[in-house]
Amino acid sequence: MPPKDVPIKPPTATSAAPTPQNTFVPSTLAALGRPDVPATIAEGDGETIDVLGVSKALDTLALGGLAGVEDLPLPVRRRVEGLKGVHVEFTKLETQYRKELYELNRKYSELYTPIFERRAAIIAGRAEPTEEEISIGESKTLEDDPDAEPLPKGDASADADKAEEDIKGVPKFWVTALKNHLDIAELITDRDEEALAYLRDVRLEYLPSSTPGYKLSFHFTPNEFFTNDVLTKTYIYEDEVDFAGDYVYSSAEGTTINWKEDKDLTKTFEVRKQRNKNTNRTRIIKRAQSTPSFFDFFAPPAPLSIDQIESHGMTEEQLEEHENRLELDYQVGEDLKDKIIPRAIDFFTGKVLDYEGDSIMSDEEDEDEEGQWEQMSAGGL
Repeated sequence: MPPKDVPIKPPTATSAAPTPQNTFVPSTLAALGRPDVPATIAEGDGETIDVLGVSKALDTLALGGLAGVEDLPLPVRRRVEGLKGVHVEFTKLETQYRKELYELNRKYSELYTPIFERRAAIIAGRAEPTEEEISIGESKTLEDDPDAEPLPKGDASADADKAEEDIKGVPKFWVTALKNHLDIAELITDRDEEALAYLRDVRLEYLPSSTPGYKLSFHFTPNEFFTNDVLTKTYIYEDEVDFAGDYVYSSAEGTTINWKEDKDLTKTFEVRKQRNKNTNRTRIIKRAQSTPSFFDFFAPPAPLSIDQIESHGMTEEQLEEHENRLELDYQVGEDLKDKIIPRAIDFFTGKVLDYEGDSIMSDEEDEDEEGQWEQMSAGGL
């Protein structure tokens, strides 16, 4: 089992990707109910303290307020500051742990390279799997599904090979793998699928620890859509960890795609004739309009600073839309890094869909059980 990847703070459905520009707003917590207590309690030396005042200050803290600390008795405040000092030692070790784990991920990423190069060679048709590799793979298939049909043996296998000897490698391997990721599939249009059929490999490379992050490289065979052999997308993290001890996402950079004429998949072209009233001559006008495409992935949105938001006069709806784009861009990169690239064969075969389906069913079952429990509670059980 390879080491678990560095956990980067993931965005949630209600927040954008974790950037330094985002403001952390703690959720409002319900104040804890407290039993009735006397207004004052005598300490050992006969001094009394305002218990209700302390209780009120703690209630303020429970609601996420900071003013409550100032209302605590001085000895308690000193202890609170001491606890912060103790926690600083924890954060130092935690930061060291994250950095060392990042280096471990880089190390194993390099160790995986020969395996992924072997995979790429078979997919592209530059090499054939050995009989041992085929045997191990078939054993794994039968282990996962005892009812699976085994490969034909002997003459039947030879006849099949002869009839299909012109097929090289595994056609449309990567576009199929990408489409079997439920979220990424929604980004791939029919036009995109034609271009992604030329995708022959996707690679991951961790950046040096001085600039933490990673680069995704999409390798293409010559095609009718663009002249680039490789399209890259680089995700950069801040050289620090956040409140939860995870690296903070800073920004992303993508390759400029050199589209061939009229082949830009991120645009649609409207062609119409225009007649000059004076000369009566007609000319052709072509207008480009942006259209959603998977290849927008290589032109990522940039996090906005407060000054940029104010100078552009962005509305709440525009800001939310921008944050949603940031979140999606961030999550697609993380899923490519953590899931699709290392387990591409499972995405190609659709094996991962079984696990995702089980997860969805489990969530639905949990909701059903919760609803049944609420009904029983309402009935006095």
